[in-house]
Amino acid sequence: MKNVIKILVLSSSLSGFAQLPIEPDSIALVEDQFQEYFYEALKHKGIENYDRAIENLEKALQIKPQEKMLLHEIGKNYYFSKKYPQAEEYIQKAIAQDPNNKWYNLSLYDVYYATQDYYKSIDLLQKLIVINSKQKLEYQDDLVSLYMHTQQFDKALKLIDELDKTAAYDQTREMYKLQIQRSNMNHSGISDLEKEIKANPKNEQAYVNLIYRYSENNQDDKAFEIAKQLAKNIPDSDWAHVSLFKFYLEDNAMDKAISSMYKVFESQKVDNKIKHRVLNEFLIFVSDNPQYDKELQKAVSYFSNDPNVSVAKEIGKFFYVKKDFKDAANYFETSLKNNPNDLETIILLFESYTENAEFDKLRQQSDNYMELFPLQPELLYYNGLAYYGLKNYKKAQSALEEGLDYLVDNKTLELKFYQLLAEVYLGAGNQKEKQKYQQKADVLKKNLK
Repeated sequence: MKNVIKILVLSSSLSGFAQLPIEPDSIALVEDQFQEYFYEALKHKGIENYDRAIENLEKALQIKPQEKMLLHEIGKNYYFSKKYPQAEEYIQKAIAQDPNNKWYNLSLYDVYYATQDYYKSIDLLQKLIVINSKQKLEYQDDLVSLYMHTQQFDKALKLIDELDKTAAYDQTREMYKLQIQRSNMNHSGISDLEKEIKANPKNEQAYVNLIYRYSENNQDDKAFEIAKQLAKNIPDSDWAHVSLFKFYLEDNAMDKAISSMYKVFESQKVDNKIKHRVLNEFLIFVSDNPQYDKELQKAVSYFSNDPNVSVAKEIGKFFYVKKDFKDAANYFETSLKNNPNDLETIILLFESYTENAEFDKLRQQSDNYMELFPLQPELLYYNGLAYYGLKNYKKAQSALEEGLDYLVDNKTLELKFYQLLAEVYLGAGNQKEKQKYQQKADVLKKNLK
């Protein structure tokens, strides 16, 4: 190391004279030392020991003071250490040497975003859109979010409209659009919106805002008129049908209501939360008007691939609570086609069969699901219950006693086993075993109180 320093000092002090030849071994020594510091830094960064990484990078920087890659790496390690002012300082130095380097600018963007300096983040994203046009859409989506954070709603809406034309549908953008609508609704008076529609009949946003304003003021008739006007002036507007569905439903114009409902479900613009709300309104209607049950089943099919909510299961629960066990069973069956391993839905289905005294269905389904869950005592209970209902007491006894073997720390279910076994032995004419399980049930029931 001392030799290296001597070479560097000598080289510097003789810079005004003719350059002396430098020994190749000395150059190699400097390079080796640089590499040693650099790779040691990477090692410590990999194990999140950022202080030691910075220490080694600073040593490497002494050897190559203008190495922009080192400046960037030091900045990144400060960023990972959450020492944001130092991170910004070093990354800015790297950018000063290479202003259009995508990675340097992205690192600086990370710093600004972490410190919630959203205005600087916006400036940097606008720069990145120019530098790296291949990722323009990704940057623009981030830009929309930043405009929302900074409440620059006009800019956000303008960019959303642009992206709606050039990019694939995005649920987050649609959510932002709804948020802007509500914000605009609070700032735009009814008369202003009416003037805007008159001046620009193709301004979809103005119609939507006006519908919301009328609805808030309980002026449903006027809101309905605006929704119809929107559908007339902008025939391909999905938002018109969100409002029209509600009004047609209230007017009992069912063909029109159902048509609007399906258009909402097919829309790529309408948020899933709104679709669920429309479905829920239709579900409540159908519960009092069962003649439209087929339409409800068709409506549920639109949500078969919903990753967040099992709509068929939730509708099954709705009918189950209403003690409409036939419809409940139908929707639980539909739900299990998409998610056959959902044990909660299986139990609810079996309860529905039991309430309907559909013991043959209960036997078939419990036989099938016991292949999927062979050690599940609940399924063996329902299998025994099915055979009891079919008066096949021998098979009922076998299933129930096997289920007891698998039962662990579930006193409520254990009680049900004992009670049912007592009934099974009674049906089989075995009074001794009937008394045995009845006594077990009585003792357990007292302990549960």
